[in-house]
Amino acid sequence: MSDYSELTTREAFGKALTELGGQDTRIVVLDADLSRSTMTKYFAQAFPDRFIQCGLAEQNMISIAAGLATCGRIPFASTFAVFASSRCFDQVRMCVAQPRTNVKIVSTHGGITVGEDGSSHQAIEDISLYCSLPNFNVVVPADSIETVEVIRAAAAIEGPFYVRLGRSKTPVVYPSGCSFSLGKADVLREGSDAAIMATGIMVYRAVEAADRLGKSGIRCRVLNMSSIKPVDRQAIDDAAAETGAIVTAEEHLLHGGLGSIVAQVLASGRPAPLASIGIKDTYCRSGKPEELLEANGLTADYIVDAVKSVLARKR
Repeated sequence: MSDYSELTTREAFGKALTELGGQDTRIVVLDADLSRSTMTKYFAQAFPDRFIQCGLAEQNMISIAAGLATCGRIPFASTFAVFASSRCFDQVRMCVAQPRTNVKIVSTHGGITVGEDGSSHQAIEDISLYCSLPNFNVVVPADSIETVEVIRAAAAIEGPFYVRLGRSKTPVVYPSGCSFSLGKADVLREGSDAAIMATGIMVYRAVEAADRLGKSGIRCRVLNMSSIKPVDRQAIDDAAAETGAIVTAEEHLLHGGLGSIVAQVLASGRPAPLASIGIKDTYCRSGKPEELLEANGLTADYIVDAVKSVLARKR
């Protein structure tokens, strides 16, 4: 097994996909003129006869992928998250979601950490859009190690997937050989005072916040909610019942993402004080990734403050 710990999530995707391609000849890969950035270039080099370069035609890429799926292939279609969600939504809805074709859409450059590319390339609505589609599985891995397991699961599980990856290197949360279960949250830290539920790059920051709070005697449960749809309702209910205070954290608009989904589950089950860390109702400027995270409140410091706020409401 390769060592993925030093890779970005997109590099881990490209390497893992190539390994899978050697194991299953049904896997085909499509890209929209971005293979050097999405890292599907590795698959193209290894299996040129199963790689389709669609050019700047994301709508056509999705339609081709859906057609290939109806012929028994397992297509992985890849581009930047902003294009995978906005430029081809109609084709995703009509050709993948409604007929439930076995298409795996894997985006890279998700969120605001694309940095200097600016708001035109910052996908902050994509999770909400894909979660709105019946039949779709929506997953945002925490790091490169989990990315590999998510890609393997997507290839093995029948049905549409949207997997969101990033551009920059993400701190590793998991050891090699971790497992991923669709529809299940993973408890990274135990705690009974509050629960922090995070996804993607915010998982590492949630762990950091919990460790910092632990030094002051506040014990936080940390859950990696990489499986956003289906979401682990039982884990949310258990956290509400056993901690009584919830904080969510995501690199996405507050509306329609993880925070909204958790709020809906709490409202229909066991209500608890909730605070959500995410991007407010705005588009973001260009800047260095860490500067943008700080400017939009997506840091461990903000998670710490949010935990303290829900604890005050709990008491």
